[in-house]
Amino acid sequence: MQIRISVRGLVEFILRQGDIDNRIHTSAENAMLEGGRIHRKIQKQQGASYHAEYPLSYNIHSSKYDLIIEGRADGIIEEDPVIIDEIKGTYKNLDHMDEPVPVHLSQAKVYAAIYLIQNSLEQIGVRMTYCSLETEEIKKFDYTYSASQIVSWFEDVVSKYRVFADFKAEWNSICTNSIKNCPFPFPYRKGQKELAAGVYRTIVHGKKLFLEAPTGTGKTLTTVFPAIAAIGQGKAEKLFYMTAKTLTAAAASDTFQLLRRTGKLRFKTVTITAKDKICLSKECDCNPEKCPYAKGHYDRVNEAMLDMMRSEDNYSRDTILYYARKHMVCPFELSLDISLFADGIICDYNYVFDPFVYLKRYFAENNSGEYIFLIDEAHNLVDRGRSMYSADLMLSPLADLKEMLSGAYVPFKSHMTALYNQIVSMANSSDRPMMLETIEPLVEMIDRLSSSMSSYLDDNSEGPFHDEIVNYYFELSRFLTIYDKLDDHYRIYQEWDDKEGFRIRLLCVDPSLNLGTCMSRAVSTILFSATFLPIQYYKELLGGDDEDFEMYSSSSFDPNKRCIVIAKDVTSRYAMRGPEQYERISEYIHRIVQKRRGNYMVFFPSHAFLEEVYDVYLSKYAEIDGAQVLAQGSNMSEEEREMFLDMFSEGNNVNLSDLINMEVDIEDDRIVIGFCVTGGIFSESIDLRKDSLIGSIIVGCGIPLVCNEREVLRHFFDENGRDGYDFAYRYPGMNKVLQAAGRVIRTEEDTGVVALLDNRFLQSSYRSLFPREWNDVETVTTQTVNNAISEFWARLSQTQD
Repeated sequence: MQIRISVRGLVEFILRQGDIDNRIHTSAENAMLEGGRIHRKIQKQQGASYHAEYPLSYNIHSSKYDLIIEGRADGIIEEDPVIIDEIKGTYKNLDHMDEPVPVHLSQAKVYAAIYLIQNSLEQIGVRMTYCSLETEEIKKFDYTYSASQIVSWFEDVVSKYRVFADFKAEWNSICTNSIKNCPFPFPYRKGQKELAAGVYRTIVHGKKLFLEAPTGTGKTLTTVFPAIAAIGQGKAEKLFYMTAKTLTAAAASDTFQLLRRTGKLRFKTVTITAKDKICLSKECDCNPEKCPYAKGHYDRVNEAMLDMMRSEDNYSRDTILYYARKHMVCPFELSLDISLFADGIICDYNYVFDPFVYLKRYFAENNSGEYIFLIDEAHNLVDRGRSMYSADLMLSPLADLKEMLSGAYVPFKSHMTALYNQIVSMANSSDRPMMLETIEPLVEMIDRLSSSMSSYLDDNSEGPFHDEIVNYYFELSRFLTIYDKLDDHYRIYQEWDDKEGFRIRLLCVDPSLNLGTCMSRAVSTILFSATFLPIQYYKELLGGDDEDFEMYSSSSFDPNKRCIVIAKDVTSRYAMRGPEQYERISEYIHRIVQKRRGNYMVFFPSHAFLEEVYDVYLSKYAEIDGAQVLAQGSNMSEEEREMFLDMFSEGNNVNLSDLINMEVDIEDDRIVIGFCVTGGIFSESIDLRKDSLIGSIIVGCGIPLVCNEREVLRHFFDENGRDGYDFAYRYPGMNKVLQAAGRVIRTEEDTGVVALLDNRFLQSSYRSLFPREWNDVETVTTQTVNNAISEFWARLSQTQD
């Protein structure tokens, strides 16, 4: 087998030392782009003896594997002796640099050692060239090494890495053999074998698969299993399982554990948890003065990794925390490092797609690998993609910083004042968006301020309002980075918001190009969801093309175990909202829950709508029904969410005083009704099985509120030959409806009612978006819903008897 590592990766992995310190400024993404420009400029200025971007590769052969160290030297200068040139752009004041950054020099020395060995030289030169990104001033550091010096140093670096490479080679054999002997853990249910085969074929052909897989198809297992099989066959080397929610990440981890338990699979996985959720310190402040785990982290982290690698296969959150405490290292950084020696990575979308958070060790320029992307609940990626590739320039943060620094001297103050004045001159109080063709003059001012702030931060790791300066610098950097991505998939506009004030927005209306570019880093991408309709809408916005595959997996659930009704005499249309509709919706809830005691959730278009119906139902029907009524709050804590969901479990003894507004006796045979918001925390990814939930009542079509962003989306797609209303409102709304409906039937044993309370569901434009298994929907009124629900439960009782 071959184990490949880049020169930079080798140096940064083996030679890192000391503390994690967030006070030390690191240049943002736009500075890296500027650094690339400086690289090319310096290289073009050199003479004929200068060979730019010189590829170097060194193969260290052993009986078990070949270790290949590779990369591109910035320059090779054919002089006597030959000089390896390493170029770095910086915002630092070059007058304050007395020596090169150690890791930069080590990178150049690795290139020098490889070139010397391959060309049988007796000595070699190393030059570190630093160029100011602000002034383009250049400072050079030159060194000369004999063959014995550079080779001895290089062999020492390689020997330290060989400990990890040896383990990786041995583990690869163990993992591959276990995959070949790992069976599917259960008898295949209806459609599962075809689904798994479709996933495997997609990986083999190197395509994307857009998979609509209703609840009950076992989509997690039937996507993970063939992906693992493909790795066992050498089709890929690592899989990324991406989710939008913690619960779906836990389900993925459980699936790998299932295969370990039932099939003796040896497959290492790591779950990457957000830094603020895994931090062991009281405050998530990553510097040695505030965090003992940051102090000396790099001196201990490799030993911690070896300990984990030799002892564990499942690098879960709890496992990472255990080893972080044991070795006194940062758990978040440990999780990122140990991922290099995992076969599967379970993580949020942003670790692959977000241009500011993505894992550079895998996806940075010149890094390559053979990866499989499994994207769960992929319908979420449309809005997440828009958010990740959009940026705002707000007036209020700049005004706040300007006020803070009014009495302090900072060298960037004049640039800050100029930018402030420019934005103020653009600001207006209109609540409608003003489309902008170009903001190039403004961007030039942002660029000047950003460069000046970066130079200041390079020279000042502390000082008055340091954190505020850093935060605003990164806001500017984000804006500049996104600006560099602008194309015809974007719209630029300015608007005034009553809460956030004036802002200039770079909106990624269509994220398909950016998402597709990221997916091109994988051998194959499998995108799947229980609510992926219409699939062409998602395929278009998620970067699919004509050659990519689509697949619909049929539900394995008995349709006789669920009842779907549409109310034709009620609506949530904004113009029709009022006491009459609130009363009618409350009556529907009353008539539905009366027919079978149990747990129900009612989903509303907004908190305001929820509160109106809540008040009516509570005053008129709750006591008659004997119902315990809970209402989702607008800012519920994690503890409050758990208490809310605990009420939908059998045999609970939760204290309801904080969640309901009435005194009731807790009974085993009771009615619990949760009033929730469509598209909110309880309408997706929660798994309430069997009697935990027997009814989902959905008020309205889930249509997003009309706002500037939605209107910009609508106009964009209208202009590009699509139905703008569908793309901006109807399709996203129906997805929320289908997610809420999907809370009821989770297993083959589940039974329940789905009630769609809005006459718009009778329109063909909505019915065409129903899943194909919804072929027995019944239309009802407040007068006939009793009979429909009663007959359903009666039929079910007869079949069960």
